[in-house]
Amino acid sequence: MSALAFDYRRKAAMATDHTHLSSAEREKSSVFHSWSAQSTLNPLMVAHADGVYVTAEDGTRFLDFSSQLVNTNIGHQHPAVVAAIQEQAATLCTIAPQHGYVSRYRAAELILERSFDSAAKVFFTNGGTEAVEHAVRMARLHTGRYKVLAQYRSYHGATSTSINLTGDPRRWANDHGTAGVVHFFGPFLYRSAFHATTEAEECERALESLEATIAFEGPGTIAAIILETVPGTAGIMVPPAGFLAGVREICDRYGIVYIADEVMCGFGRTGEWFAYQAHDVAPDLVTFAKGVNSGYVPLGGVVLNEAISASFNDRVYPGGLTYSGHPLACAAAVATIEAMQNEDIVGNAKRIGDEVLRPGLHELAERHRIIGEVRGLGVFFALELVSDRASREPLAPYGATSPALNAIVAAARGEGLLIFTNFNRVHVVPPCTITADEARDGLARLDRALSAGDAFYTGT
Repeated sequence: MSALAFDYRRKAAMATDHTHLSSAEREKSSVFHSWSAQSTLNPLMVAHADGVYVTAEDGTRFLDFSSQLVNTNIGHQHPAVVAAIQEQAATLCTIAPQHGYVSRYRAAELILERSFDSAAKVFFTNGGTEAVEHAVRMARLHTGRYKVLAQYRSYHGATSTSINLTGDPRRWANDHGTAGVVHFFGPFLYRSAFHATTEAEECERALESLEATIAFEGPGTIAAIILETVPGTAGIMVPPAGFLAGVREICDRYGIVYIADEVMCGFGRTGEWFAYQAHDVAPDLVTFAKGVNSGYVPLGGVVLNEAISASFNDRVYPGGLTYSGHPLACAAAVATIEAMQNEDIVGNAKRIGDEVLRPGLHELAERHRIIGEVRGLGVFFALELVSDRASREPLAPYGATSPALNAIVAAARGEGLLIFTNFNRVHVVPPCTITADEARDGLARLDRALSAGDAFYTGT
């Protein structure tokens, strides 16, 4: 018997020994989890999900106020999308991307129909981080420049370029200062870097600061500015009126490509098909993922304008992916977009935000002093939690969690509520399909969970 065969049998026997372990123990012993210290894991073991609910293996039913990673915009197990995946699988499960097929061009057509006027083509990827990687590559090749400007308080992905573009602490361990990325402060009045007292001042000073950064870096060296239209993981800071238009004007003046990162805020999340549409601007490139098919099958992509698309009419674009525009993923996207259109899911997200979440969250702020600010739109809100409203001291430090946040998360779990937290914030980001009654139920559960954090308030 060869050593290789012996080793295989020994490993097989070890695997058999795992059957006496619980499901969670088997998960922890065999799966390496992202963004985690492995010894601290306590994964929720999920049996199934439906609509805005997730059911654990022990039968506990949770209201999903997180949309998982803010991606199940259409909710769990939407029957039209499940059926489309099944139908596509019965016809064509996979094919190399150099070939053409109906589900891919139809998904591209539907995305372009909902994009800006000069949108020309769609390049498909497997997710958002790859979309950002390729958008930056396109901008650099189109302009012949290398530097890219990105905001602090942003998240653009976890692969090489996108993690360097990211403006939160997840970048630090991966950033060696060699990626050609320059960070700048964007507008965020609650924690203004510009000593502003109004949204108008914050907008004006943020644009002045951005233009100064460009001047000192050299306009002729900058390929692109990338902005999450509404920064998501970093805090859901809705840009003030005029800011994105100001960025567009600066980009036009210096020949810089404007990349709108809509991976999290796109496809209905803010009550618009794309969040930039509320600001009357047209980006040059748009990255998307998540809500395009709610993650039923991984999919992302880049929308290219006519000028950048034409750059590669007669020269080869040096990039591609084995699963670019995978048939199952594109079929899911087609069904998702059609369902969102037919069921007015984007309109529902806007109504829920205006009529239920915004007023309901402001009511919570009246009862819980740890809520320093409520901000957001659609089904995309954040609660800024503080230990003192006067000083605005965060309830958890930047880049970390705290006993207070851990208590709130545990209390939410006890209330049967899945929430999304980051540093000192709770993000209220249910599926775009949530009903008014379900949203009110979620707010009531959140109200009770926030009580676990009230004892950590130290202000007067």
